[in-house]
Amino acid sequence: MSPDTRTHKPQDPRSERGFFGHSWGLANLAGVEMWERFSFYGMQGLLAFYLYYSVADGGLGLPKDTASSIVGAYGGMVYLSAVLGGWIADRLLGAERTLVTAASVIMLGHIALAVVPGPVGLGIGLICIALGSGSLKTTTSTVLGDLYSPEDQRRDAAFSIYYMGVNIGAFVGPLLTSAVWGWKGFHWGFGLAAIGMALGLTQYLLLRRHTRTGANSSAPHPLTGTARALWALVAVVAVLLIVGAALLGWLRAENLSDVVVLVTIVAAVVLFAVIISSRRITAQERSRAVSFIPLFVASAVFWSLFQQQFTVLAIYADERLNRNFLGLELPPSIVNSINPVFIIIFAGIFAAMWTKLGERQPSTPVKFALGTAVMGLAFLVFIPFSGGAANSVPMYSIVVILFLFTIAELCLSPVGQSLATKLAPQAFHSQMVALYFLSVALGSAASGTLAGLYSADHEVPYFLVIGLAAIVVAAVLFLARKPILRLMAGVR
Repeated sequence: MSPDTRTHKPQDPRSERGFFGHSWGLANLAGVEMWERFSFYGMQGLLAFYLYYSVADGGLGLPKDTASSIVGAYGGMVYLSAVLGGWIADRLLGAERTLVTAASVIMLGHIALAVVPGPVGLGIGLICIALGSGSLKTTTSTVLGDLYSPEDQRRDAAFSIYYMGVNIGAFVGPLLTSAVWGWKGFHWGFGLAAIGMALGLTQYLLLRRHTRTGANSSAPHPLTGTARALWALVAVVAVLLIVGAALLGWLRAENLSDVVVLVTIVAAVVLFAVIISSRRITAQERSRAVSFIPLFVASAVFWSLFQQQFTVLAIYADERLNRNFLGLELPPSIVNSINPVFIIIFAGIFAAMWTKLGERQPSTPVKFALGTAVMGLAFLVFIPFSGGAANSVPMYSIVVILFLFTIAELCLSPVGQSLATKLAPQAFHSQMVALYFLSVALGSAASGTLAGLYSADHEVPYFLVIGLAAIVVAAVLFLARKPILRLMAGVR
């Protein structure tokens, strides 16, 4: 072997331009997230119905408010675990190896849901999927952000392309798992989700060389041996506390979403405090971290409405929506594929628009305000259809509402992930991305809590108050855009 061969290094993925002007690493990350979202939304599209449908219909027969609490808590745990994933990436494994580990855990969770019956399979499956999905989302965003410099004008476009790939999986997953649910039952649908995640993990490993770099293959701030032992003890104590709370009756299915809301708020406050007070960050990095606080609040409000697709909207589709189409009774989970269709259509348009506008595009605080305001407007659109008979709401109304969901999402979600990587202090790279996902965790868990206030008899006040509250938050954020931009110190 010649010396040149022995010392040859693979091409830096950031220099690749083979995937529509982007790195092939973007294609690999979008692909693994596409399959992960296929499995995630394919399973979540069935979850609420599996929880509250009767045992005779293949479900667990839980009350609807308990089912909504579990779904909201599960959604919050997915994104709450993003903090754990970010910490593991920064302190133990590095972002890229954490990504591979997380994908494997997700696959095991879906297998448990498919083959282990009853509450045991539900518990094992949801815990594994929540832990794995949060970690995967944090690390894929981190690895993707590493492929672009902060000044690269392709950055927001890359996140939008990535987001479009994700939503292809989100569109196809519920359609196919719903079909399998109707054909063979819930557990067969969960089995299809497991197959999807297995395909995603295989694809990622085959293209892994396009995403691995020296920076993402090792922990930027690794733990010492003593610190590892201390954190292992902390983990054991945390597990014992959770088990104890469950045994004492403090942690129950019907209050799970409330508990996750509280835990998420505490985690966010602690993580912001750790980052902002750290001596390892510069004054400019500290200012940028502070600027993220009002954007975090707006994001949490946005997601508390958006994630009601899997709580309130699931019940609404089952009980209020007329799902007859050409003589066929469509399953209620079909509504979970509407938003991804619009994402697939409009993500590329938004990516091209941000690229075309360049420096003239709206600043991030304005994009966040737009997303939150349109989300509030979507809830107001429910009001004209309120108060009718069961299964009387026309399908087109949900299409219009979910179109507004989509426009709001494209203004905020891919932009939020991109912003977190740009504002991140060097010493807290993955954990800053995890903070963005903490806002999603807070909103997701709150969607389960809010769902407990919804009923068909009180639709107008429910949709009115929530919609107007989101619009007020958006207005405040828009008015505060200039001081926020000053704190962002050159990041737009």
